Amino acid sequence: MPNIKAAIKWQRQTERRTLRNLDLKTRLKTLFKKAKANPEQAGSVQAQFDKAARKGIIHPNKAARKSARLARAIRTAKAAAAAAPVATAAPAKKRSTKKG
Repeated sequence: MPNIKAAIKWQRQTERRTLRNLDLKTRLKTLFKKAKANPEQAGSVQAQFDKAARKGIIHPNKAARKSARLARAIRTAKAAAAAAPVATAAPAKKRSTKKG
């Protein structure tokens, strides 16, 4: 327990900041997962990462890394969707399994 009044205040401030930062970090993780599933949200999520880095909540390199990984995941998903064949073929005929 601190002996100085100012140190007691610093402790209170640190607890408040820690809770606020933890809340924001958790929200960023959730947004990242949702953006991977829904690519239209990617721009706003990248902006949120940049904002958190500017405020010092996360490291700037972490924000850049997350933005790059999100962009790569979206690019991969779009490529996979474009390469997927259209399922309009007739169903295959069943073959007999009887040995004769």
